[in-house]
Amino acid sequence: MKFLVLSDIHGNVANIDALDAEFASCDAVIFGGDFAAFGKSETGKPVLEKLLEKHGTIFSVIGNCDEPSFLDEIESADISVERTLAFHEGLAFAGAGGGTRFSGDTPNERDEEDILSDFSLVDSSAESCADENGKWNSLVLVMHNPPKDTDCDMIPGGIHVGSALLRSFIEKYEPVLVVTGHIHESAGISRVGSSTVVNPGSLAEGKYAVVELDNAGGTWSVKSAELKSL
Repeated sequence: MKFLVLSDIHGNVANIDALDAEFASCDAVIFGGDFAAFGKSETGKPVLEKLLEKHGTIFSVIGNCDEPSFLDEIESADISVERTLAFHEGLAFAGAGGGTRFSGDTPNERDEEDILSDFSLVDSSAESCADENGKWNSLVLVMHNPPKDTDCDMIPGGIHVGSALLRSFIEKYEPVLVVTGHIHESAGISRVGSSTVVNPGSLAEGKYAVVELDNAGGTWSVKSAELKSL
């Protein structure tokens, strides 16, 4: 299954249009949040509308630059995986939106514990969905805020700013894929245990990723993951 992986569009509708060939070739789109530009929440709705034009299967959360109420918009569009589980073609998608508290200059900054609580349904469903060791190989996590200490959460100076709680959650369940965003300067592909973590970078800056998952005998794996740019 081929996924077009996007994040941090920040109102740049033109760069969505530049990806028509990628939209046409993928089975689904995963979006890691930040529809809106910084300080311009009104730019989020045109991005949502454009994404809905481009593909019929989208799994999304909102970012720290999106108003918390924008979650209602993506839920109405039936593309939200925030605070829920969505099952598709043998995979389970779960999401957590917003970013950890930092500057206070963006509308959707949250405590780490609050962000982690968006995955409560994963915890409550693990007994029936995870394997005998508590691992959940068919799980895809979409979180705007990256986990700590990967290639996906580093700001200039080599400082890791991701969430330790989100990292621990990944270590606990070992999802096949984790999609994140938020840290524009840290586009990367990393590993946490057996899980592949992808920060595609900011599409507003022309960055995105393509990930292919393979299912062999009921076991999911990442066949390929590639960072790309316009």
